[in-house]
Amino acid sequence: MDSSSGGGGGGGSGAPSEPPSTTTTNSPTVTVTTVQPEGSSPPPPAPPSRYESQKRRDWNTFLQYLQNHKPPLTLARCSGAHVIEFLKYLDQFGKTKVHVSGCPYFGHPNPPAPCACPLKQAWGSLDALIGRLRAAYEENGGRPESNPFGAKAVRIYLREVREGQAKARGIPYEKKKRKRSTVTVSAVSSSGGGNDDSGGGNGGAGDNTVVGGGTTATDTANVSTATTAV
Repeated sequence: MDSSSGGGGGGGSGAPSEPPSTTTTNSPTVTVTTVQPEGSSPPPPAPPSRYESQKRRDWNTFLQYLQNHKPPLTLARCSGAHVIEFLKYLDQFGKTKVHVSGCPYFGHPNPPAPCACPLKQAWGSLDALIGRLRAAYEENGGRPESNPFGAKAVRIYLREVREGQAKARGIPYEKKKRKRSTVTVSAVSSSGGGNDDSGGGNGGAGDNTVVGGGTTATDTANVSTATTAV
């Protein structure tokens, strides 16, 4: 009886063991709140660029010119002819000496003495002004197809001013030329016709000149893009 009871006690080792303990660590949450001091204002916006500032001044100047025009003009009635009148009006504030045809320094880039020729706006200044006003017109609700600053008459006038000042001041305005792309085609003799060229083909050596074992180009095509004058 003791042995059987002992065996029963040994069977108690098969009882289910306790489950392993699980340790859970909760990490604290850190919240950073930036408190703006009372009375402070957001940073001011970035100032406009020099181009934008100049464009705004030019636009206000043109609107003031329309108001002072006799009779007064509205922007809707403004045409290319009125733009040309505005450009001529600005000549009185110019600082570029433009010699007249009767001046002894006409066409002289560096006159040795002063003369009585008038001062006018330089062509480059007028061209840049028209570009800014053309952009300002569309930014203020104007339609591109009715933009008076892009009229053909204005472009012709600017071209005439450029050519006239170039002759009067002796300073030509050179067009900006794009890089020319050169296409070179080299003649390569075939292996089959090599004997024919060495015999009676010497008469055409002017087209294929061998220098240092290489064949020069027989046909060179220059592809250039012409710039359109404003």
